[in-house]
Amino acid sequence: MTARMKSFGSLLGPSLSRYLALKEALGRRYSVERDVLRHFDAFLASRGTDLSSETFAGWCQTQQHLASGVRRKRMRIVRNFCLYRRRSEPSCFVPDPVLFPSSHQPVRPHIFTEAEIVRLLHASDTLQPASKSPLRRETFRLAIVLLYTAGLRRGELVRLMISDYDPQERTLLVRESKFHKSRLLPLSEDASRAVDAYLKARQRRHFPISKQTPLLWNHATDRRSYTGSGVGQGVSLLLRAAGIRTATGRLPRVHDLRHSFAVHALLRWYRTGENVQAKLPFLATYMGHVSIVSTEYYLQFTQELADLASERFARRYGALVTPPPSGGAA
Repeated sequence: MTARMKSFGSLLGPSLSRYLALKEALGRRYSVERDVLRHFDAFLASRGTDLSSETFAGWCQTQQHLASGVRRKRMRIVRNFCLYRRRSEPSCFVPDPVLFPSSHQPVRPHIFTEAEIVRLLHASDTLQPASKSPLRRETFRLAIVLLYTAGLRRGELVRLMISDYDPQERTLLVRESKFHKSRLLPLSEDASRAVDAYLKARQRRHFPISKQTPLLWNHATDRRSYTGSGVGQGVSLLLRAAGIRTATGRLPRVHDLRHSFAVHALLRWYRTGENVQAKLPFLATYMGHVSIVSTEYYLQFTQELADLASERFARRYGALVTPPPSGGAA
């Protein structure tokens, strides 16, 4: 029995292990799904029974503290496993999705202004070193720079090693990210300068600088990288210090920096007269997307973007549009 099979203790353990092994063999990470199914398996193991409508309802009750959209997603993960199981066990229980809670409204991302990014960087400069994080100021300044200028996902950022940065070419290698895709990112001059300054600070303090050391090194974790939650907590601290809130009064998410990266790329192209449609495949590749359909999710139609698009349309086609008569319809 493999180590992964041993991690499941219910009657469905072997089926769960085979299901996850199949999905991973198809190139899917399924890390979130594995965590959900492990929790589900522990619930079944505590009762020593097979899955039924009653046990499924009981497990769902343990999820009531979560938002409806999160509960719906977790219930669908279990249902997808049940559909897989039905292939070999036609009579097994499969939850009815009609009974799942409705999905909550997606969170509208906060598109940072350039002034807000500057405020975040100033806030990072006020951070004081701690025994467990002696380079706290330098680390979080670099995190903000890379999240915003390279549009990195938080998980991509914390997995970076020093060897992934090429100071001569000013590139960053993002390895085996979402969909098991790797990509080589050219960095801006400012971003490259920020990485160089951070590495020099580590060298001056005689902290680990070998190629296989994490880029976001954390003294508290025995030379391992910051965790995703650790980065999130640090960025939230900076957001509070900088007084940055969303339109609803909440703190922006770390992921909103990636949204801002995409929107600001469009704004630059509009300002410089670029062919935006022709540029979108480049943006999709840079962000690690399979197609521009995924990239379009990040392209929020802000007022500034709408104004620039309208101005471009007016310059090119304004002469072809006849305004209505001032007195209204004839």
